[in-house]
Amino acid sequence: MIKQKQMGSSLIWYDDSLIANPEHALFDASYWQQEDKIIGSATGRGTTWFIQLEHCAAALRHYRRGGLFGKLVKDHYWFSGWQKTRSIAEFQLLQVLREAGVNVPRPIAARAVRNGFSYQADLLSEKVPNAQDLVDILKQGALSAEMYQKIGVEIRKMHDAQVNHTDLNIHNILIDDKQQVWIIDFDKCQQQAGDDWKSANIDRLKRSFLKEQNRYNIVWNNSDFEAVIAGYQHNI
Repeated sequence: MIKQKQMGSSLIWYDDSLIANPEHALFDASYWQQEDKIIGSATGRGTTWFIQLEHCAAALRHYRRGGLFGKLVKDHYWFSGWQKTRSIAEFQLLQVLREAGVNVPRPIAARAVRNGFSYQADLLSEKVPNAQDLVDILKQGALSAEMYQKIGVEIRKMHDAQVNHTDLNIHNILIDDKQQVWIIDFDKCQQQAGDDWKSANIDRLKRSFLKEQNRYNIVWNNSDFEAVIAGYQHNI
């Protein structure tokens, strides 16, 4: 069951089947280092820490700003209500997607810490086991048409749940050792009415393939994307 815990100027949302007693230490990488529970990390806008919890491996992410503004204000955001904080909004969206049958990480706990008119945020979510993103996979070789179709099917499931993934790219699509497709990183994403925005998601994904083909020389061509579209349209 999803529960909330208010702790002074902080609010924590958590899954009580995974976390019995949520504390601030949950979101402190140094605490997990002391407990010898860090099993890896990934560097992007900030560092994502991979942690071994009792029931599963988890990814701990502190929300940081990007771009020029991020150089001035690294990790503070304007507070306009707990439900609108980035961590709690992403936690709730992951719940919606899982209930819709989309393969996304299970949310474990989210925290927002208010400081006057601003807040900081953290998210703890399940690490997809034995998975690689499409960039790493396509550096090694080609994917089958069947796998591209599976990618299209998963995106369609997400769109049928009316979720607009505003940063849909091939770094945010994973394939695990059971050949399941996963979609990750739903920061700043939301449910949205209508259908007009869905083609923009698909176009963004295609641009991502082209961009990484030029940058990393991944094994990919336009016919592969036709298989994605076939899966999306259930024309398989």
